[in-house]
Amino acid sequence: MTPRRIVLLGSTGSIGRSTLDVVRRHPGRFEVIALAANSNVELLVEQYQQFRPEYVCLVDSNRSRLLAERLKDKPVKVLSGDAEMVQLAALDDADLVVNAVVGAAGLRASLAAVKSGKHLALANKESLVTGGPLFGPLLKKNEGRILPIDSEHSAIWQALACGKVDEVRSIILTASGGPFRDYPLDRFAEITPRQALAHPTWKMGPKITIDSATMVNKGLEIIEVTTLFSLPTEKVKVVIHPQSIIHSMVEFIDSSIIAQLSNPDMRLPITYALFWPERVESDYGRLDFDTLASLTFEKPDFNRFPALKLAYSVAKTGGTAPAVFNAANEVAVDAFLKGSVRFTGITDIIEDAVAKIAVVSNPKLDDILQADSEARKIAGERIGQSTCC
Repeated sequence: MTPRRIVLLGSTGSIGRSTLDVVRRHPGRFEVIALAANSNVELLVEQYQQFRPEYVCLVDSNRSRLLAERLKDKPVKVLSGDAEMVQLAALDDADLVVNAVVGAAGLRASLAAVKSGKHLALANKESLVTGGPLFGPLLKKNEGRILPIDSEHSAIWQALACGKVDEVRSIILTASGGPFRDYPLDRFAEITPRQALAHPTWKMGPKITIDSATMVNKGLEIIEVTTLFSLPTEKVKVVIHPQSIIHSMVEFIDSSIIAQLSNPDMRLPITYALFWPERVESDYGRLDFDTLASLTFEKPDFNRFPALKLAYSVAKTGGTAPAVFNAANEVAVDAFLKGSVRFTGITDIIEDAVAKIAVVSNPKLDDILQADSEARKIAGERIGQSTCC
């Protein structure tokens, strides 16, 4: 069997490391031909030594000089900067591109992969959130395909094998509720980054962990669902499921509900995407129904998580509104992690940007990038006026 040739963008992050763990567990099935990361020279060198790709890339141009020095005697092409990372996404030799870049920085790479007809295993939900209007025409025109890595969207993708999209009554996105599902609401302003980074069920990178705590992550997933599966916002529901065992559900028009269950381990949806359409045996841990105490559900509290309510509105508006929502959130989360704004200020900053920036209903790439830039500027100004902390 010929190994599947993989380009991995975001290799040193949480999803990137998990992807390489999957590759490592299946010798002979994959060949890593390119690795790209943001700035982590040490880990990228270590990954190169194990997987021997033809290309490595650091987006941070200053750090890439150190990478080139470390690998100067190795048979590898060292690239640098965002533009060269995007080129890797369109490599002729690649069978599959895994985009595990964090944030809107992954958009151009996702577009390049789809334009070149690649299968795109997508963990970078921000690509579809910000650039959603651009992907539909590209996927119809080219032979590219998006294979979702997000656990929720992988669950929906698998459940949809039981029916057609036009037979869907609703999509039910599950959410753990994060660490503050039962936290006193009057103490939300006191929440620290350390508290917010302590997710009860998932092990993730810092940005997505904060997004889960605010439920912005679930808001981004609502927007992603509408793009990925061509469904109206009205058909997407969210339910709190603290155990994180059911990853999402699809309700069909005959009132049947198909759910995908597994232990909360990102290597499962990664494996499904890498091997699709094949299923392979894994040793990530099976569900034990003899010891599984209960599965519980509850409605989300919009007063506790106002970003979720805002996300529904943004999803319905469409156009460049999701790009504004996402960009303002990225700036706000970074500020919160640095101690510059309160936890409750994250949603305030997003709301401010969404309210101030006019929506382009049928955007081109330049419109989306402009909206992203404006949102970051407005969010930065709002943070500069903050009296925290």
